[in-house]
Amino acid sequence: MTTIDDRIDAEVALPAAGADPDDASAPTRVTPPKSPGDGFFGRVLPPTIMLALFVGIWYLYSTVSFEQAFQRRNALPYPHEVVQDGFLPLWEDGSGTREILGFMWPTIKVTLLGLGISIVVGVLVAVIMNMSKYFERAIFPYAVIAQTVPILAITPLLTQVFGDRLGVRLAVVFLIAVFPIITNTLFGLQSTDRLHHDLFTLNKTSRWTRLWKLELPSALPALMTGIRIASGLSVIGAIVADFFFNQGDKGIGFFIRVTQQRAANRPDMLAGTITASLFGVVMFLIVGAITSRAIRDWHDSAN
Repeated sequence: MTTIDDRIDAEVALPAAGADPDDASAPTRVTPPKSPGDGFFGRVLPPTIMLALFVGIWYLYSTVSFEQAFQRRNALPYPHEVVQDGFLPLWEDGSGTREILGFMWPTIKVTLLGLGISIVVGVLVAVIMNMSKYFERAIFPYAVIAQTVPILAITPLLTQVFGDRLGVRLAVVFLIAVFPIITNTLFGLQSTDRLHHDLFTLNKTSRWTRLWKLELPSALPALMTGIRIASGLSVIGAIVADFFFNQGDKGIGFFIRVTQQRAANRPDMLAGTITASLFGVVMFLIVGAITSRAIRDWHDSAN
């Protein structure tokens, strides 16, 4: 007599109708359907329209707010005046784009070094906090305090502890950029699937094996999100440090501060500000590309 369980087993054992048995072992990968925004125009057109709107509003505001040309130039010059007087000439000593790029290099160096230190320390702190609730409760309040302390209020202390050159600039970048790395990494470590934890427990794996082969890979998307946020904050931190610490190599923040003190140099100030913003965008895009490369084969956010 054939039971219901026998029929179910038989249906599971039989291949699907029309299936090729030779292809049974070949893995199949489902390609996600393309949305209307995946094409070239879908990617380029929206930001281009937003840029055109922004520039149009800029022109309109400058025209309506300032009747005299010298007033407009000293307050908010037209975009083409920023290009002509701020970025041009492109490659002459002591002016234009070459001068701005000369001030950008110290800022880039401080940004990259400070971000690297923030990543290493932030991941280590998150791992320690994940090991025990006692560690988390002991460390997390001070991580919040480090994020909320006004940098200007502790400027004399930072100068006393780290000197007035590269060290204090790295300290400012670290204080601003480390918190999102800690919080996002800790969130990723604590969000590991409980069933996977049970599987590792059944196999009696060590705590370090569990961390290295389960928790850290599971936390990678959250970690990369924290690094993406910190990359923009590190640029801000480097510029803030340039504003208030004048010893050593002069960065783009020093250039912006000096040019804003003279109204006639308003185009130069805006050109330096735009260059610093573009550097922040480049940092964000680079980290985003690394994130997509690292998790594209196994995490939905990469698609």
